[in-house]
Formats: sequence, C-alpha cells, structure tokens
Amino acid sequence: MGEITNEQVNLLLRLYEERREPRLREARDWFGANFHGVNTPEDLMRVCPPGSQGNLYMRMVLSYWEMVASIVNRGLIDEDFFFENSGEQWMVWEQVKPVIGAWRTMFSSPKFLANLEEQVKRLEAWREKRNPGSNEAIRKMLAQMRQMMQAPKAQAASS
Repeated sequence: MGEITNEQVNLLLRLYEERREPRLREARDWFGANFHGVNTPEDLMRVCPPGSQGNLYMRMVLSYWEMVASIVNRGLIDEDFFFENSGEQWMVWEQVKPVIGAWRTMFSSPKFLANLEEQVKRLEAWREKRNPGSNEAIRKMLAQMRQMMQAPKAQAASS
C-alpha cells in the first residue's frame, strides 16, 4: 500500500461528492432498481430505449464509472485506498457485463467501457485476496435481491 497524499484524499472526496449530485443520485437509484435482466440489445431497448429517461440515466451512470475507472487506472489515486472506499462500480459492471459484447459490436468500439472492465478485474482480485469467496457471496446476494425485486412484478403481471 502506497502513501496516500492529501491530493488523493481530496480527489476521493470529490468523486464521492459527485456521486451525491442530485441528478447522478437519481440515475444511480434508477440503474440499481431497473437495469436488470439486460442480456441482449432487445433487452436494452426494452429497459432504456433511446430518448427515454432510463437511457439518460444509464448513460450518466456508465460514463461516471468509466471516468472514475480511468482516473484510478492511470494511478492518479492509490488503488488500495480507492478500493477500500468504493464498490458500486463492481455492481454496475455486473449488470452490464452480459450485454457488453453486443454493445462493443453495435458501436464498433471494442474498448467501450474498457476502463471499467479493467478496474473491476483488479477490484475482484483485490477483494478475493483479502476476503476469499466474497465475490461469489456478493453475486449470490445480488441474485437473491433481483429475485425479490422481480417477484412483485411477476405477481402483478399475472393478476
């Protein structure tokens, strides 16, 4: 673990403050609650079609975390320090991972969200080294949460 500078502390606090910005907070809330089961371009169109509020929110969340990952990947903030204080990017990546290949093909952009992907791989390794099995435990918890969120929707649809 490297020495943390005041500049890095201030950068981390600034990134945290940006996450609290009202519109980004709305976008993050929407993303966490609605961006599930997106495995194909058709699912993407269903969940957040172009021009929709959902599409705007999705783009806000993804661009924020891609930007943050770029900062961390370039070493502008100590990675251990950042990982100790952030994990939301991992959940965002888990939600977009099933459709990333289709997006990269659709946009002819093989590096689309590559900063986020690279950072999340290192975060998983960092987490696994400190807490073996934690990545899989979190994935199980997320799956259970998704099932709990989908149950009322399925029940309402069948009524």
